[in-house]
Amino acid sequence: MSAISIGQAVVLGVVEGVTEFLPVSSTGHLKITEGLMGIPVGDKAVVAFTAVIQVGAIAAVLVYFFKDITRIVSAWGRGLVHRDQRDQHDYRFAWWVVYATVPIVVVGLAAKPLIEGSLASLWVVAGSLIVGSGLMWAADRVGRHTRGEGDTTFKDAMLVGSSQILALLFPGFSRSGATMSTALVLDLDRVAATRLSFFLGIPALTGAGIYELKDAVGAGADAAPLIVGTAVSFAVAYASIAWLLKFVAKHTFNAFVVYRLVIGSLLLALLGAGVLHA
Repeated sequence: MSAISIGQAVVLGVVEGVTEFLPVSSTGHLKITEGLMGIPVGDKAVVAFTAVIQVGAIAAVLVYFFKDITRIVSAWGRGLVHRDQRDQHDYRFAWWVVYATVPIVVVGLAAKPLIEGSLASLWVVAGSLIVGSGLMWAADRVGRHTRGEGDTTFKDAMLVGSSQILALLFPGFSRSGATMSTALVLDLDRVAATRLSFFLGIPALTGAGIYELKDAVGAGADAAPLIVGTAVSFAVAYASIAWLLKFVAKHTFNAFVVYRLVIGSLLLALLGAGVLHA
């Protein structure tokens, strides 16, 4: 592959930071951007590069939710030492995040050749953007939005965590979109659904970035673009998180549904016209 330049890394970092936590598919947008810049989307080093720069976005979550994470981890630590602390919601929630990450790890390792192969096609991205928008629209209307973050259960965490598999197998579906939609169907309100999506994404995306790091460097991805792309994605993602939480507190997901339909349709048109290659 041609090495990803610093300029391309900056662009991809911005795209990653803006889209990682919005329910519009960061993977889909990265693949579209890579295609427009002439970067081979199916190249192993490119796939690994995009996974690594996600760590920047995850770091933004860790910083933004530092107090919440500290509270949850502290409760988990106290529960490990003191049995009488194990009824605390934060202690149980910490374990739920761990359990809810297992399905995506198992599927990710088992289906790695497909994920990096035929499923990386831009045709899959376009279809997933459109189908995912329909599911998001339905979930936002079916859900009663009556349950807050403190009402989450083990069942909620497992179902929402497992829904990340959809985005793993079908780039364009959106990890955030899948998890938020599932949470909405379970009657969580929009803010609770969004925050749950953030917390469940931390171990899965961090693990993917670390796992792919050796492949990114070994397959030809230079260290400098990786560092730049990761740093840019961190800064942009932090601002994106703050904006999203304010937005969902007062609005439905309709804007994201419409946007996904437009982008998915445009991508189909570009592929059909031969402007982009799958």
